[in-house]
Amino acid sequence: MTTQQLVQQIKQKKSFLCIGLDVDLTKIPTHLLELEDPIFEFNKAIIDATHDLCVAYKPNTAFYEAYGLKGWQSLERTITYINEKYPEIFTIADAKRGDIGNTSSMYARAFLEDLSFDSITVAPYMGKDSVEPFLAFENKHTILLALTSNEGAFDFQTKKIEGEELYKNVIKISLTWKNSQNLMYVVGATKAEYFTEIRKIIPDSFLLVPGVGAQGGSLQEVCKYGMNEQVGLLINASRSIIYASQEKDFDQKARAEALKMQQEMEAILNII
Repeated sequence: MTTQQLVQQIKQKKSFLCIGLDVDLTKIPTHLLELEDPIFEFNKAIIDATHDLCVAYKPNTAFYEAYGLKGWQSLERTITYINEKYPEIFTIADAKRGDIGNTSSMYARAFLEDLSFDSITVAPYMGKDSVEPFLAFENKHTILLALTSNEGAFDFQTKKIEGEELYKNVIKISLTWKNSQNLMYVVGATKAEYFTEIRKIIPDSFLLVPGVGAQGGSLQEVCKYGMNEQVGLLINASRSIIYASQEKDFDQKARAEALKMQQEMEAILNII
């Protein structure tokens, strides 16, 4: 999917919502556990109920890998279902990969070619040769971990090196990599005060923003400091939407929560 196609979806749906499909079998409605593939059935119901309110889905691969082969098969069924039934949706493999070049090439093939995700999250710690294999795929996007929403982000990401915070240095260096036009960046909503500085470096890039919802980040603050002319934001919400209910109407309760976020986003878009 091209960036322009993503922007078109945002305009059409008046939404820049990304829904995280982080499935924990201990949290889904118990009646689904009787089915052959409860993870996929849960995802399918959430997707069918919310696809018109969001522009992206983001399965966190750890939640599938934890269940071994069956979990991986559920992930494969989920991405195939989205691609076949809702091809306009932008898909993100939240895999946080990052390794030496030949290994990264295999990770890139696995997620961007075999599973046909539109994008993948990647850790930048090992540098250029660990990220460029992901960037080589045309009309695919590499979402670089820049400034994350967790408490431990302050251990390294905001430390100054020669007078500049590490996360700024990472972003600046990433712009020199081959096919850097395919980069997006993860910036946590709980760090809203940093968006102004980040936009000085990457004014036109898309930012994937976790931390709104259960983690307490402010949508209004993120939009105030992080939005650009093409919106440039994908706001992720996971638990607050997919676990809105454990009853049989869980999908409709999830829709209601997604609708609240979409309506708030529409109101913001209407005044810019």
